[in-house]
Amino acid sequence: MELRYQLDLQLFSQEKTEKATPKKRQESRKKGQVAKSSDISGASVLLGAFMCLLMLGGFFKTRLLSLFTDPLLHRMNMTFTQDNIMQFFGQMALQIFIFLAPIFIMAVLLGLLANYLQVGFLFTGDPIKMKLSKLDPIKGFKNIFSTRSLVEFTKSIIKLTVIGLLVYTTIIGQKSEILQLSHATIPQIFSFAASVTLGLGIKIASVLLVIAGLDYLYQRYEHEKSLRMSKQDIKDEYKKMEGDPLIKGKIRERQRRMAVSRMMQEVPKADVIITNPTHFAVAIRYDASIMHAPEIIAKGQDYVALKIKELAKEHGIITMENKPLARALYAQAEIGDTIPPDLFQAVAEVLAYVYKLKGRVKSR
Repeated sequence: MELRYQLDLQLFSQEKTEKATPKKRQESRKKGQVAKSSDISGASVLLGAFMCLLMLGGFFKTRLLSLFTDPLLHRMNMTFTQDNIMQFFGQMALQIFIFLAPIFIMAVLLGLLANYLQVGFLFTGDPIKMKLSKLDPIKGFKNIFSTRSLVEFTKSIIKLTVIGLLVYTTIIGQKSEILQLSHATIPQIFSFAASVTLGLGIKIASVLLVIAGLDYLYQRYEHEKSLRMSKQDIKDEYKKMEGDPLIKGKIRERQRRMAVSRMMQEVPKADVIITNPTHFAVAIRYDASIMHAPEIIAKGQDYVALKIKELAKEHGIITMENKPLARALYAQAEIGDTIPPDLFQAVAEVLAYVYKLKGRVKSR
């Protein structure tokens, strides 16, 4: 008769097919290896800047005109001295700072928000550490022709193509208005140019944000793929965290032997050993001066029960056979516990009988 056994060959394979464990994810995060798309931050900042220009258009117009009209109207006849020049440039710098402040604040807030939504709060200096592996020319050459490089190149081509199409369609759509600008006034030209620029900027930023979202999904996929583990990796990690099962088994065995040894040292102090007679043995001790109820000082099954009975015989301790009581005591109480209340009567009868036998022996 032919016998066949099914064997999972993945147990011997180093193919990384398993999801990463929480410990592997945590270690990867500490190293700064997280799923993140830098395009989301860039697209968010760009969109926020154009939205800021759209919402605060009046503020920027007033500040921009003031920045150019003040020198022409009030500074042309100024006597140039070192103090005047320093004061003039100081005021100009302040005006430029006020002009750029809303855009700068919006860019910083959106950049921080975009990074937080992707990776949460994370501060690590591991990515900027000096590593000699980064200077490996062979590894660098492989990175140039890697799948990631190909994806980045494709993504750049898509972004350039989309931006080019948006600029082309926007200019073609405004062709007739552009041709009439030669007859328009300067404020009208400025207003038209600002309107077209803002509209085109918002469109480009929105499309780039969508592309960045798709790129983030791809980065998450790649990140999860890079974190995958083989079955052997998971076993090794478990051994490292919990210890080698073989060693842990030996430790538990030694602890069990020590516990049995300590228990056996208490057997000579027992008043009676109640047995099954072959499968269970329970040692009971009672001292009315210090105990409110009898206690179980040792118990065992099979081999341990046999050793308890042998030790009791050596020390002249009475052994009584009571199958139901032995089973109940073994199942309902642990070593060091007092007798369960429902077994008080039965144990009391056994102890009374034992004390009566001891009294007869002493009287003889």
